[in-house]
This record gives sequence, C-alpha cells and structure tokens, in this order.
Amino acid sequence: MRADARRNYDRIVEVAREVFREQGYDASLDEVAKRAGVGPGTLYRHFPKRENLLDAIMQSWVDKVTETTDKALTYEGSDRDLLIHWFEDYVGLISQHKGGPAKLTSAMGDPVSPIRTKCQVLSESNGRVLDELRAHGALRDGVDVIQVTRLVGGVATIADNSDLDPAAVRPMLEVVADGLLK
Repeated sequence: MRADARRNYDRIVEVAREVFREQGYDASLDEVAKRAGVGPGTLYRHFPKRENLLDAIMQSWVDKVTETTDKALTYEGSDRDLLIHWFEDYVGLISQHKGGPAKLTSAMGDPVSPIRTKCQVLSESNGRVLDELRAHGALRDGVDVIQVTRLVGGVATIADNSDLDPAAVRPMLEVVADGLLK
C-alpha cells in the first residue's frame, strides 16, 4: 500500500471509531469520509462494506477482549461472583458503541459477516470462563457457549436500547448466572 493510501486508511479507521462512538454503528459513512478529509470513493475503495470498516476498528478491541478474559480468570471469589463479574465485563466490552451489542451478537450467527471472526473471539473468551467453571463442577450440564454468548448479548442489547446503567443490568445478569450454575 502506498504511503498516502496507508495514511488515508489509518485516518478513516481513527475517525470512524470516533463517529461510531458518538452516533452508533449505523452512523453515516459519508460523515466518516468528510471528517477524515477523504472522498466517499476513497472510503469505499478501502472498505467496500460497512462491516469491513467495523472489522478494522475492532482489531484493537480484540486484544482488549483477551486481556479482560485473562483478568477475569484470575478473579478470586465464588464461582457465582466470577461468572457475574465476567458477564459485566462482557457487556462492557460489547457496549462500547451504541448499537454494538446487537451488531456483535447477530454477527455470531452469520457465517458471511466480515466481523464474525472478531465475534468468535468473544465466544472463545466466554468458553474459557465457562470451561473454568465446568472444571470447578459449578456449571449445569448441557450449557452451550454460543447460547450463553447470545443470551448475555441479548441482555446487553436491551441495556443498550433502553440506556440502562450497569446497576440496572446486574440483576438481569444475576438471573442468567443463577440459571447456569448448579
């Protein structure tokens, strides 16, 4: 990639991150191009679909998911507290942008979504936590990682759409956790 093309690419990603944080994932891509100081053609050459732009934005987020999971697995407390703490972190990770929880949760079931591989990081992280609880003998039989990922994603989507604060979300996450634990 030429140096000027790389600068445009990086600038578009940086600006898109800001615009999506302000306006949600459905923000105008024309607004992104305008703020980045490029034409719409330049934006679409680099990112033919909105999902391609989301994928580029999410790369640093993937690292944060892994770091948060590692930290959650060192949590010292009851199995229930570990699971609720993880669910709160999970909701925070997918709720950084308005509309994020619904986008990320639905992409998990879409085999052609450009952001699906990033979403699989969430599922794998959730699996690591559930495997830890399973090893403790704390998890009910038949608990499926994808179902739990979608369920917690659903809670996050409701919180996002209703502008609920973490204190209002926690009781819902407690209900989910209590349903999963022995």
